[in-house]
Formats: sequence, C-alpha cells, structure tokens
Amino acid sequence: MDVDLRKLRYFVAVAEELHFGRAAARLHIAQPVLSRQIRAFEHELRAELFVRDRRSTVLTEAGRQLLADAHPLLASAEALRRRVQRAAHGRPTFTIAFMPGIIVTVEARAIAQRHPDLSVSVVRTSWNDQAEVVHDGRADVSYVRLPVDQRRLRLRPLFAEPRVVVLPSDHRLAGEESIDLADLVEERLLQDPDAVPEWRDLPNRPVDPDPRPRPVLNSVEEKLEHVAAYGGVAVLPLSTARYYSRPDVVHVPVDDLRPNQICLAWAEDNRSPLVHEFVDIAARQAQAADPSPRTTHE
Repeated sequence: MDVDLRKLRYFVAVAEELHFGRAAARLHIAQPVLSRQIRAFEHELRAELFVRDRRSTVLTEAGRQLLADAHPLLASAEALRRRVQRAAHGRPTFTIAFMPGIIVTVEARAIAQRHPDLSVSVVRTSWNDQAEVVHDGRADVSYVRLPVDQRRLRLRPLFAEPRVVVLPSDHRLAGEESIDLADLVEERLLQDPDAVPEWRDLPNRPVDPDPRPRPVLNSVEEKLEHVAAYGGVAVLPLSTARYYSRPDVVHVPVDDLRPNQICLAWAEDNRSPLVHEFVDIAARQAQAADPSPRTTHE
C-alpha cells in the first residue's frame, strides 16, 4: 500500500495539535472533512492512530510511531518536489546554507568557478532549521553548529571556535577578562539548556532561578534584546557575538566552555556529485585557512 502524503500531512497536524478543531483551522479545511480523512487513513493503515472522546485526543502507540516517521518522509517528499522544479527550469542550481557568523564566500566562488553554468545561492539558517534545510531540499549543503540531530545526515567536521557568554553591559561580570561556568550558576540561560550541556550539568545549579517561562527565541537579535533587558544570559559562538555587537551588551570568554564545532551537513540520500565536490572544497578550505578570520562576519 502506498502512503497518501496528503492524509499524512493531515495526521501530523492533528498529532501536533491533539485537537481536531485546531488542526482543521491550521489546514484550512472543515473539521468534519478532516475527521473523515483521518478515519480513512486509519482504515488504510489498519491501525488506530488516536484515542478520542469529547474531552481529549491522544496518540496511540501506532500514532506515536507514525508521527516519528512522518516528518522525515514529508521532508524527503518536499526535497524531491524542489529538485524536480529546479531541474524543470533548465539551469542547474546549488544552494549553500550557513549559520550566523560563518563565511562561505570562498567556497561559493570556488564551486561557481568550476561550473560556470551553475547558479549558486546562499541562505542563512538558525538553530531551529540548520539541519532541516537539507532534509526538505531548501539547501544542498549546510554549515551547521553542533549539536544537531544527526539522523539521516552526513557530517564533515571542518573547524571549531570559542564560545562566549553575552551579558548586559553593566552586569557584575561584564568587566572580567574571562570567567568560569561556575560564575554563571545563578544566571538564567535564555537558550534550551541542552544547547549548553556544560551549563545544564553544573552542580548546585538551581532548577530555574526565574519562575517566568523561558522565551521562545528564534534569532540572535531576539536573544540580545532579552539579554539587554536583563532577561537572562546567552552563550554564543565568538564570531556571532562579535558580528552582532551592540553598546548595551558585552561578551566574556568562558574558560571551561568547550569550543563550538562547525560541520558541513548534507542529506544521507543526496548522492549528487556536486555535493561531494563541495565537501572536498569546504574541507580543503577549512584545512588551509585559519578559522578565526573566516568566522568574524556573517
């Protein structure tokens, strides 16, 4: 049996919302239509995906398994659609994704010079989509900052750079030449603690020194706004902190914070010769260059 991708998208919406009304609104379809589509999907799969009554909608074990498998499948389908559309327009394309603070100019020029008919473009990513862009076809390769979910990815380590803590300019630690993580034990980290496991695992750290919910921050600019407003502190790669410098925040080196590892990532099922050629270009450039100057600007 072939899986109906439209019904799979409907299922994902319900699974994420756990509410048929909200899922229908998100999908811009009527709720009865959505309910019929989900029942038909369950019949096709011969499995109950939800336990639902008037008060709640809960995923079954089969539903949880399908949700875990659905995102990669939908991303692959979207990547296929993008590749076909690009091929249909005639001129081949190659897209390089990069995180803030990483320079890709030399590598982009190198692949373009080798292939004059190739249209080379770049796209900036964030912590939330730096790996997703290669799964869904928005980019052929992506310069990622670890940690990332490495499932269905191939990674080539390139270089590392120091990380710093960003503080309000009048913070008690703002004038220090460097600090230790223990100095931050009472501070509120604005990021997901899993992004800075060294801070997360500090002994004697309060569970959360601030009762307010941690804000959802999708960009460096948003992090810095919260830091400047005394909402907490942020840990950033040195190049990113330098690029986004502003007078009301400062960055301070943290001696026992491990460097940030930068890798080149691509989808494990992407067998394009251009990808492997670019991997070699990026690896040689990283080996030949001092990492510091090539990570000082966006």
